[in-house]
Amino acid sequence: MRTSARRSVTAAIVAAALATIGVTAPATPAQAAVPAVARTWSGLMFSSLTVTATGAQLRQTLAAQRTTVTTRTAEVTTATAALAAAQKQVTTTTSADTAAKGRLTAAQRALTTAKANLTKVNARDRAAVTRAQNAVTAAQKTVTLRTSQARDAATALTTAKAAASAASTTLTSATNAAKAASAAVAATQQKIAALKTPAELAAQAAALSRTVVTQVRPGFTTADTILVYGTTVHRNVAYPYKRMVDGAKKAGISISGGGFRTKQRQIELRKINGCPDIWTAPASSCRVPTAIPGRSLHEIGMAVDITSGGRSLTSKSAAFKWLQVHADEYGFVNLPSEPWHWSITGG
Repeated sequence: MRTSARRSVTAAIVAAALATIGVTAPATPAQAAVPAVARTWSGLMFSSLTVTATGAQLRQTLAAQRTTVTTRTAEVTTATAALAAAQKQVTTTTSADTAAKGRLTAAQRALTTAKANLTKVNARDRAAVTRAQNAVTAAQKTVTLRTSQARDAATALTTAKAAASAASTTLTSATNAAKAASAAVAATQQKIAALKTPAELAAQAAALSRTVVTQVRPGFTTADTILVYGTTVHRNVAYPYKRMVDGAKKAGISISGGGFRTKQRQIELRKINGCPDIWTAPASSCRVPTAIPGRSLHEIGMAVDITSGGRSLTSKSAAFKWLQVHADEYGFVNLPSEPWHWSITGG
């Protein structure tokens, strides 16, 4: 697939994802061009979260298509029988037409003979003349009858040929429809066979996550973020994040949290959290682990400090235990030292 085509397809996937969560991604000059790897990550995560529904829909489609194949096959059988009957009728009417034409020819010869005999009869022999005239009259009646019979036979043959032609056309259409139905079944079966599992797709996305961060960070602007259930995240993770919140809710777990924050806010947090040095001290040296400004995934909206019931998560929180099992399905990984911190890389 050409690069422009890949961009169009992935852009469509991202747009569909954003539309699904009830927001529209505005085109703004301040919004950074999304790196190809980020678009790929979004496409993979969207597919991983929709492939089950896609598979179910394809299987429903396949069932309907198989029913259509059965119907079309029955139509071919019916059309084949109809054509055979029509062709048999053509054979019958052809024989009848040939016979009718033969009888007409014989009648015409008989009439000619009768007329010739009339001219040979002695005009003085009234009885012979009468007999000859009666023979001509009878022959004429026979010709008239045979002419009508021949015309009817010809009409019947024309009708039979037209019916056979129509039956042939119907059979051709039925055969083509059956082939098309079978081809549709084969195509759908191929699509089903080609479907990857959600876990496979999510794993492919996970393998790209660090590259996504590396390539997104340099051109990131705040226009690249979007609000999802009160949490500001990068547009590329908006759909999976929403699906994760929804998934937790279905399990009876309420989660929310703080996503994007500016570099300035990161500096403030470093101060608040007592980091020995804003720019050089490792995150672990702060009272509360806080990344060095410019390195935090919060600064590009790809990390969320998750809360549940308004409280930060601990390793004993029900929300944390649920996320441990399910978060990777949505492309989020935990930073082991911080139960509340979830990002696309685990960093």
